[in-house]
Amino acid sequence: MADVKKIATREGYGNALTELGQTHSDIIVFDADLAGATKTALFKKAFPNRHFNCGIAEENMMAVAAGAAAMGLVPFASSFAMFAAGRAFEQVRNSIGYPHLNVKIGASHGGISVGEDGASHQCCEDFAVMRSIPGMVVMSPADEVEARAMTKAAYEYVGPVYMRFGRSPVPVIHDQDFTFRIGKGEVLTQGSDVAIIANGLLVAEALEAAKTLEAQGIHAQVINMATIKPLDEELVLKAARECGKIITCEEHSVVGGLGEAVCALLSEQCPTPVRRIGVNDVFGYSGPAAALLREFGLSAEHIAEVARDFVGK
Repeated sequence: MADVKKIATREGYGNALTELGQTHSDIIVFDADLAGATKTALFKKAFPNRHFNCGIAEENMMAVAAGAAAMGLVPFASSFAMFAAGRAFEQVRNSIGYPHLNVKIGASHGGISVGEDGASHQCCEDFAVMRSIPGMVVMSPADEVEARAMTKAAYEYVGPVYMRFGRSPVPVIHDQDFTFRIGKGEVLTQGSDVAIIANGLLVAEALEAAKTLEAQGIHAQVINMATIKPLDEELVLKAARECGKIITCEEHSVVGGLGEAVCALLSEQCPTPVRRIGVNDVFGYSGPAAALLREFGLSAEHIAEVARDFVGK
């Protein structure tokens, strides 16, 4: 995908907030001293009186966002995934999740692709902890277009939402008129030998893997499953019945994320062989994002290798 335009999904988040702010006066944005990185600085520039820097105090930011939601506003609280889902978990659970308040969490810099920031900032546990909160919607877009559409859909949805965005530029795979629906996946390529269900930056890698596999006579169905919770159960079950084998791909630990959500569904309703591609219960380390993705098996080459072996068996 060398010739495909690449944009970080966090850019889509910042752009969508700015667009929403022009027509929705109830939107306010909180950030934890990272507005430049999370791209909420774009909203701040357009609406300085509706953007609040809470400083390096993510727990307080979530509590303040909960209070704003209780007043009828629609707050978007933004920080790195490690801090939004990790450091502030108690406040997200008790102040936002338990009362089911209308707070939207924009978590940037998720996963191994944070790169040189190292293990302390490479949050590969956020899907798991956010999925565990009752009523929390959990999502991760594949590209900048989907990130914009997802942010707008999150505003329309009434209830708590967690969205994970990335630091690294990723290929734009959607047309500008793309429509996003919470809880609905999308079939990107047709195939009957194996279904590859992915989200985030692994969607582009899965599409590259599918091209390689097609040239080798293996027909892979690629599904973008941007919403991890609620899962598009109908689409997962359909893919299992059509292909008989499933591979899940995520820039997240194999513990507690998309792969486990898919396996839980299939084990109860349609037992199907599954291979999970993700971070294999280890911490990351510092290095260039692209090199780390290859090192941890989050690449098109590795997906194709797993698929070849899986289909062969």
